[in-house]
Amino acid sequence: MSFFRRTKSTAAAAAPSAPVAVLDRDSITGDYVIDASHSRLGFSARHAMVTTVRGQFQDFEGSAHVDAEDPAASRVALTIRPASISTGSADRDGHLQSGDFFDVEAFPEITFTSTAVERDGAEWSITGDLTIKGTTKSVTIPFEETGTAVDPFGNTRVGFEGATTINRKDWDLSWNAALETGGVLVSEKIKLELDVSAIKSA
Repeated sequence: MSFFRRTKSTAAAAAPSAPVAVLDRDSITGDYVIDASHSRLGFSARHAMVTTVRGQFQDFEGSAHVDAEDPAASRVALTIRPASISTGSADRDGHLQSGDFFDVEAFPEITFTSTAVERDGAEWSITGDLTIKGTTKSVTIPFEETGTAVDPFGNTRVGFEGATTINRKDWDLSWNAALETGGVLVSEKIKLELDVSAIKSA
């Protein structure tokens, strides 16, 4: 995944003048790895009942087997390191890494392993086991296939965008504080946002 970190001169020499080739959707069957440098695993939550705070994890890896003809044979595995959480505030990130939330010293990884995959055209539905702080719950995430292409470096890519809402208390992420005006500081409902670019294995 690090092969995109090239100098300008190397990239310019390697890039052809022809446009990127777009592939037929049904040609995507194969094994893939997530290109973390061109993907985002993010989340958003309401703060103080009045605004939305957004963040993302910066250290993650994943793989997938995609079967366009038999979607049920597809599978996905993802590992996230919550110590890499980033919300734009060092103090907030430190609190999220602490025992009040992810407790990253005791639980250094979040994992997702698919248990069922369905497809309807460009729409995919992936159900899997999401494990956070030693607690595993089933989650279904709808995805839209956003495109397939061969990039200028010869890599076959496929893109997916997905989102779902979970209750953080289901994974013992239960810290909160009451507001004097009523309500709580952090919403229990968390929206997960996944923008994925995956590269087909040779």
